[in-house]
Amino acid sequence: MDKVSTLILAASLFIIMLGMGLSLTTQDFRRVVFYPKAIFVGLTNQLILLPLIGFGIATVFNLPPEIAIGIMILAACPGGPTSNLISHLAKGNLALSVTLTALSSLITILTIPFLVNFALEYFSEKGQYIQLDVIKTILQILVIVVIPVCVGMLIRHYQPNFANSMARPVRIGSGIVLALIIIGLVVKEKDNFVSYFQQAGLATFTLNAVTMLLGYYSAKLFKLTRPEAISISIESGIQNGTLAITVAVVLLNNTAFAIAPAVYSLLMFFTGGYLIFMATRKKKESAS
Repeated sequence: MDKVSTLILAASLFIIMLGMGLSLTTQDFRRVVFYPKAIFVGLTNQLILLPLIGFGIATVFNLPPEIAIGIMILAACPGGPTSNLISHLAKGNLALSVTLTALSSLITILTIPFLVNFALEYFSEKGQYIQLDVIKTILQILVIVVIPVCVGMLIRHYQPNFANSMARPVRIGSGIVLALIIIGLVVKEKDNFVSYFQQAGLATFTLNAVTMLLGYYSAKLFKLTRPEAISISIESGIQNGTLAITVAVVLLNNTAFAIAPAVYSLLMFFTGGYLIFMATRKKKESAS
């Protein structure tokens, strides 16, 4: 992509994270005291097991380097604002979901450069290896992730009515932005997109499904409640696709690395929709 496109993408992520900040308060970061076991299980899935599963899928499926690296970029990213919405609609524990998203977004600023560099070194073809500057990458992610979240939280603190009124428009706008980003990637990689989709589709769906199942049953193993298990499932399996695409396009300047996150961002709405459908059906059965 050209410089204008990359700037637009970075600005879009900035706005999406600003919207996330509008929904956060300092209480969301204090909830670790109230949900210590749930937070531990959720973050273990998110920060340790998810990258391991992503690496396993990229290796077992024998994916092309571009798709394998895209899978690893995706697995290195935190949950996104979409996971909070899906948790709410699927009758999960929304407070836990928001807390896990907030904490993982902060922690992965430090882990993303190392995981992405490992993926670049391991999966790149000989002679094509590039490397992220760790400090520079941390600062860049800080600017486009943490700063807008903090600005959003400040707005919510001083102008709560405005923040509440903007919640729905920002969610809708985030969905539109993600759709436009994916369309832009499809146009940019139109010659290769069909083959990329065929190669990335099953791998990204497997990543999504396996991590969601792992999240749910690991929570049940630790005897957490069903709403907590649902939220951990969604946080484990619904990643911030926009951030993954931004890392690929803006930081690595390679749209091919963004194909797997783009395909994943489409598929996650189907699995998320299925969870919402099952939750709605269960509620109707309980009511009847």
